[in-house]
Amino acid sequence: MKYESTFNAIDAILRNEAGCSNELDYIEQTSWLLFLKYLDDLETQREQEAALTGTEHKRIITGFNRWSTWAAPKNDKGELDVINAMTGDDLVTFVNQKLFPSLKHFKDTAVSPDTLEYKIGEIFDELRNKINSGYNMREIINKIDSLKFQSAEDKHEMTVLYEDKIRRMGNAGRNGGEYYTPRPLIRTIVKIIDPRIGETVYDPACGSAGFLCEAFNYMQEQVHSVADNDALQKSTFFGKEKKGLPYIIATMNMIFHGVAAPNIIRSNTLAENLATIQERDRKHVILANPPFGGSERTEVLQNFDIRTSETAYMFMQHFIKMLKVNGRAGIVIKNTFLSNGDAAALRRKLLEECNLHTILDLPSGVFTGAGVKTVVLFFTKGEPTRKIWYYQLNLGRTLGKTNPLSEADLEDFVNLQKTQAESENSWVLDVSTLGDDCDLSVKNPNKPEVVDNRTTADILNTIAELNEDSARLIKEIKEML
Repeated sequence: MKYESTFNAIDAILRNEAGCSNELDYIEQTSWLLFLKYLDDLETQREQEAALTGTEHKRIITGFNRWSTWAAPKNDKGELDVINAMTGDDLVTFVNQKLFPSLKHFKDTAVSPDTLEYKIGEIFDELRNKINSGYNMREIINKIDSLKFQSAEDKHEMTVLYEDKIRRMGNAGRNGGEYYTPRPLIRTIVKIIDPRIGETVYDPACGSAGFLCEAFNYMQEQVHSVADNDALQKSTFFGKEKKGLPYIIATMNMIFHGVAAPNIIRSNTLAENLATIQERDRKHVILANPPFGGSERTEVLQNFDIRTSETAYMFMQHFIKMLKVNGRAGIVIKNTFLSNGDAAALRRKLLEECNLHTILDLPSGVFTGAGVKTVVLFFTKGEPTRKIWYYQLNLGRTLGKTNPLSEADLEDFVNLQKTQAESENSWVLDVSTLGDDCDLSVKNPNKPEVVDNRTTADILNTIAELNEDSARLIKEIKEML
């Protein structure tokens, strides 16, 4: 795979770059260069398509800012023009003092925030170049320039490997881990929710936009007209992200997947007043894995009827408010939500206002290195919950970095969920039997209580991962003080 070898070679160069120290830096710096090459190829393709119809395509990036001019000028033989191609200090000076400021200015000149031009401006407003060696940059540029994005196969291979880079970024530390949800799990959630063309799909804590990208892939198969395609491009997908790097990655990830001008904004969703949400703001589908823990200002906590300092519980209130009547949601959340006393009022609200029809109980290790157990809540707004179908994913093996979750692992869940049939791993709970605390704990009546049969090595690995998480958290707290 040409992309894989190229990406690996670029990472090797960045490891020797003083300005880059981890996977988060590697993907950030690879992304902006890859993005500009991708755009140049895309604009060339649009020029060719326009020529066939006797029209003209107006380029967004012109003059010396074009990739084919500053990054990879060619001679008459189609080879790199080594005489005119910048390198060393000249290349870094151009990128820092001319290219980035010029692209950042697009944000001010774009006719609308819904344009690719505006998105380019936003991206380069957030980014900064960390490649201090112009010789390293030249080597990376030459490798990226060898990639082509003209065929569907090329684009697919690139997006698959780009997602893999995001996954590795997610394993690089606590902050990175907030951005990544395993794609087999996302694809399964999307399959269950089944978003349709004409509906709106929303993720208010979108990270790297994994849910939105997978929903786009899923819904592309429903395109049968120009109107369908326009709907997917312009009025279907909406995302919000609080932090700078994941916002950039999310925007570029959606563009790489085929959404020309993603409706993703950088915003703290929880700071928005729930009381001001109107019907026109509400969405048909919400897909999300909200961050847990965290901290918000006192005035943010006051936005919510059910007061809590847990960000995931604030997001749950936002989800309920933002869904249209009959709207559907698939939400990943820590399994402690099901029984935590602090979440009792929120569980009651969910059960009264929505039909929580399915709970998928996931084993430890789904989120590599996170050291937490999670569940997926599937619910529809507009009627109270009467019965809940549970499915407990029992794989008979330990999940981890070298043995991750696969879509095949979830096939039985998908098949049984259609009819909510009971089995060794699935059962139904009658909500009328719940007490005042609305405890929704996972208690499989069809299997005896499972004894922890992990090996000593498994337990030690888990302890080591938790210690790493604790050390990172302590470091972050110290940096905040």
